[in-house]
Amino acid sequence: MSTETVAVHAEPLEEASSTLKPVNLKFPITYAVMAMVALGVFALFSPAGAVTRFRLGAPTDFIEIPLAEVPAAPTNWVLGAALAALAVLAFVRAYQRKRLGRWHPVLFGVLFVAAFLVWAGADRGAVIPLVTMLTGALALSVPLIFGAMCGLVGERTGVINIAIEGQLLAGAFLAAVAASVFVNAYVGLVAAPIAGALVGALLVVFAVKYQVNQIIVGVVLNVLVIGLTSFLFSTVLTQNSQLWNARQQLPRLPVPVLSEIPIIGPVLFNQTILVYLMYVIVALLYVFLFRSRWGLRVRAVGEHPKAADTVGINVNRTRTINVIFAGAIAGLGGAFFTVGQGLAFGQEMSAGQGFIALAAMILGRWNPLGAMFAALLFGFSTSLGNTLSTIGTPVPSEVLLMLPYIITIFAVAGFVGRVRPPAANGEPYVK
Repeated sequence: MSTETVAVHAEPLEEASSTLKPVNLKFPITYAVMAMVALGVFALFSPAGAVTRFRLGAPTDFIEIPLAEVPAAPTNWVLGAALAALAVLAFVRAYQRKRLGRWHPVLFGVLFVAAFLVWAGADRGAVIPLVTMLTGALALSVPLIFGAMCGLVGERTGVINIAIEGQLLAGAFLAAVAASVFVNAYVGLVAAPIAGALVGALLVVFAVKYQVNQIIVGVVLNVLVIGLTSFLFSTVLTQNSQLWNARQQLPRLPVPVLSEIPIIGPVLFNQTILVYLMYVIVALLYVFLFRSRWGLRVRAVGEHPKAADTVGINVNRTRTINVIFAGAIAGLGGAFFTVGQGLAFGQEMSAGQGFIALAAMILGRWNPLGAMFAALLFGFSTSLGNTLSTIGTPVPSEVLLMLPYIITIFAVAGFVGRVRPPAANGEPYVK
């Protein structure tokens, strides 16, 4: 072969090598740091001979599971070694410029949490109630999931919804009042989405019709709902709480057979109708958003409204309908604070959950399943902190309070990376 031929064949190889993407070590380094924490803290400082006890069920379960006792130090050395192996695998795949499967961060997170629990409960004289902790995690996640679905539908059409907090609070207020007046929690469940939809209607009037800055409108609506509900609470609800603010609770509806499955049965299938509605809404949104004509229109309006308009899609009408619909979803989430838990309405009882739901939506990359798992991450971390504070751990109580946000920071920095919102998000559309 001549030297000219070799040169001709070498040039494309040089161009191909120069276009290789750089090695991204952010994920592997995050895994490595967490693996070192597991080995250097959880395993090394587990008391010698100590055991950690887990309760995997209740005596009333169809199949009673005895207490699980694990030796703390040996278990954490094994878990730490497994985490280190997963971190090494992440480095290998990074240098090969190949992506890891979704199983990798999930498995890594489960093993890391298991190591933390074994260390935190070692030689404490208490039992870690795993099923109770998981049930609490799901309960704490319900309003976050509804709020994240609300923000997702709105932002997929190009409307930023900062008013999720107000929609959750409005849903909680009207659910409590309606359930109290009619002495029926199901009436409150029907009224809650109406309140959320009304707040959503105010959002589209100013943000879509009059093209006011969407973030400013959302903040103002939050202040409006907080002020209005606080005023009505202090003047009307407290004066005659038996009529306007009596406790009403949705009953639990255990699913036959499924609710008897050990561990997951009591957590997933012994819930109220509100939780079952959450399952349905997340599944339907995922299917319709990516597999239906409606979903295609919604995503087109959020990504390129001008192109959507040229093919006959009414952009502002699509935004209006979907933002109001999204507000109804958030209203359902607000019902969990009152009729979902059997509580009377209290001032500002949403306590910033709308903003956490917004963070869960971003963490989930504007995908219903991703947002749901992100909300579950928040709920689990909060439930984990509550559980550990009751059994007594070497972790300071202030750190336990920060735990949901610490876990979220690790998730954003190590497991998610850069996220991209819909291209036309926050931009008003004018023909």
